[in-house]
Amino acid sequence: MTDDFDEDDWREQLDALREEKDAFFADHPQSPVPPEHREGFEGLAYFDPDPSYRVDARVERHDDPEPVTMETTNGPEVRYERVATLHFDLGGEERTLGAYRQDPDDQLFVPFRDKTTGQESYHRGRYMELDVEGELPERVPLDFNLAYNPFCAYSETFACPLPPEGNWLGTVVEAGERDVKF
Repeated sequence: MTDDFDEDDWREQLDALREEKDAFFADHPQSPVPPEHREGFEGLAYFDPDPSYRVDARVERHDDPEPVTMETTNGPEVRYERVATLHFDLGGEERTLGAYRQDPDDQLFVPFRDKTTGQESYHRGRYMELDVEGELPERVPLDFNLAYNPFCAYSETFACPLPPEGNWLGTVVEAGERDVKF
């Protein structure tokens, strides 16, 4: 990553984001946690913060984005465009993930599975979103510590896109949110 990375500041910001999300899930009327589980809800389960899962990704832009139809957990398929491929090193190996958008102004959507999927993390996969405005940059920070479970992990009333096979990482990613337990 960049030379100006401050691990203490990073951990503080990550802890604050997690506290904010836990408060939303516990109390907000739009929480995906079913009402019958909110009273005893003590927060989400997370892997311990690990800066080694914060990587620098090279962005391969796709000038003619490929349309991709993703299955969902509960409902009709959804259509995205694969606007970029992210290339990065994780655990000493070169990896790639597709980055998707439904609309040119959307954040980059990066659904993925890894070897914790179905074991320590949600069995349908997790998501990351990259806040990239305008033209895609040549490089982006990719922080797996921000990986989160889709709302369908909490309630079957939500229809969530499933990570396409090209976004299945053949490695363990012990970062971000763990599996949901009520």
